Amino acid sequence: MLRKTIIFLAIASALSACGKHDKDPAKPGAAAAQADGKQKDGKPVRLLVSPEDVLTVQSSTLANGPVITGSIQPERRADLRAEVSAIVLQVLKENGDPVKKGDVLVKLDETSIRDSLMSAQEALRAATQAFDQSQRSLDRLKTLRASGMTSAQALDDAEVRRNNAQSDVSAARARLVAAQQQVTRTVVRAPFDGIVSDRKVSPGDTAAIGKELLKVIDPTSMRFEGQVSSDKIAAVKVGQPVMFRVNGYGDQKFSGIVKRIDPSANDVTRQVEVLVGFTGDTRPRVAGLYAEGHIDAELSDALMLPESALVRDGDKTYAWKLKGNALDKVDLAVGPRDPRSGGFEVKSGLAAGDTVLRHPNSSLKDGQQVELAAARVASAASNPAPAK
Repeated sequence: MLRKTIIFLAIASALSACGKHDKDPAKPGAAAAQADGKQKDGKPVRLLVSPEDVLTVQSSTLANGPVITGSIQPERRADLRAEVSAIVLQVLKENGDPVKKGDVLVKLDETSIRDSLMSAQEALRAATQAFDQSQRSLDRLKTLRASGMTSAQALDDAEVRRNNAQSDVSAARARLVAAQQQVTRTVVRAPFDGIVSDRKVSPGDTAAIGKELLKVIDPTSMRFEGQVSSDKIAAVKVGQPVMFRVNGYGDQKFSGIVKRIDPSANDVTRQVEVLVGFTGDTRPRVAGLYAEGHIDAELSDALMLPESALVRDGDKTYAWKLKGNALDKVDLAVGPRDPRSGGFEVKSGLAAGDTVLRHPNSSLKDGQQVELAAARVASAASNPAPAK
């Protein structure tokens, strides 16, 4: 009997609890209203905004111009090639090694060339002796001719032999100079201060005349060698500023100026080469990197907004403007994008000095009340924490 009474009381308690929940329907409704961003009376929830969440619309320079693509290349570069045919004995520098002007980079075998030099030296010595002998013979005949003891023909023949010997001396001296130059060319030196960018040979290789040995570049002379489409080249002028990015340097922006425009277009691509010199303090020190940017051919003043402040809904674009203490949904007419800053031109809908949300979300309501958190943040920073 006692067991049945306990079971009955448990059932009654459960039914009473269910009835209490049914009589209090306001709590689920309040949760739903908060989920929709509204209070019980249907008004939007007040939005707390900090100074970092807003930005002021300002007029700035809008750049417009053709796209330029290309690579970073050094203005001073040298492809060092073999000027004599010889075996490579030593390669004294590796890729990336810095060099000074006159440093020895490669040594070639000079054995056979040294023999040619010695032969040229001996030929010059013999030619010089022959010339001296012919000159002495000519002098004797001149003395005898003055005394009438020899004929004029003999004197002429001696003079011809002297002239021929003189010619032989000049030819031997030229061959000696050429042989000396050949010996000098077996030692390859750096033409300027720079860095070895590409080593092509190793000790034991046969270096024929014209074979590439290594490359030396000057990393301080980097420039942007770009290409511009021929239908846009009319807008490009020497002295125009250029903003571009370099592959491998992330979002870092580089600035330059147009130095030279090639007078002829490429026969295949129909693009025109434009040389851009760096104007900033920083520049890449690696050659061959891909670069892309824009030439600021036209500059104008315009109201600009970053892309994060714009909300796109189909073909429409709008922004959330702070009007007093409330939000105002403003339709915008947006112009072209500035390739330098990434912002968009605002043609209508806003004026200079207007304040808009920097990163609006989809839960905002037109007319929603706004509370600036600047004063609250300042007071919280000025009050010291209570001592424990």
